[in-house]
Amino acid sequence: MRIEIWSDIACPWCYIGKRRFEDALDGFAHKDDVDVRWRSFQLDPNLPDHFDGTETDDLSQMKGMPAAQVRQMFDHVTQQAAEVGLNYDFDSIVVANSFTAHRFLHFAETHGLMPDAKEALLSGHFEKGRDIGDIGYLAEVGREIGLDPDEVRRVLAADEYSNEVRADISEAHSLGAGGVPFFVIDRKYGISGAQPAEVFSQALETAWDEGQKLTVLAGTPQAADDSAEDFSEGAVCGPDGCS
Repeated sequence: MRIEIWSDIACPWCYIGKRRFEDALDGFAHKDDVDVRWRSFQLDPNLPDHFDGTETDDLSQMKGMPAAQVRQMFDHVTQQAAEVGLNYDFDSIVVANSFTAHRFLHFAETHGLMPDAKEALLSGHFEKGRDIGDIGYLAEVGREIGLDPDEVRRVLAADEYSNEVRADISEAHSLGAGGVPFFVIDRKYGISGAQPAEVFSQALETAWDEGQKLTVLAGTPQAADDSAEDFSEGAVCGPDGCS
């Protein structure tokens, strides 16, 4: 079973959703048969490389909300994050465009290290106040997870993996994803948002059960009819003969 997860490194609910999904997956009996693939998405592709202000300032301007209301919203998200073991620090967040970081994730994927890179960047952004738009920091993360930091710098200084990021974003829109996190199971089931772990657990069970069933698109197996003299279109043969 393949699960694709569209998310943005700059999305606080994406990290929470990641933890809730992982909790559900850990309790899933068939977790060793689940292939998880991370896909790129950007909540604000028009954000400059770096925003000269705080996360509160950015969201207040983007949404036209009073700063006090934004901080109240951050308090709620911080509480939700704490419930899954995450220590958010919105006051320390460096507001930066996430496109370069997504290119880094795709480079990490070529080495089988995207899950490690994804976790490191989300933690760095929301818990440690690191700059996800800084190539130096991304090279540091690369070294920590087993990549050559010089190769990371070379790749990110160019335009490599930009097409892959854009393709992910385009595909998300074609699937009807208006926001993230967005989970797609076997291209048959979609789950929008950082749902409770129980919801993910039920979705995994449902998708697995359905995946074990065969849907017959045409024809219905019939009992053998020994009197049949010819084989019409769509006729079938079974253990007891042909009909």
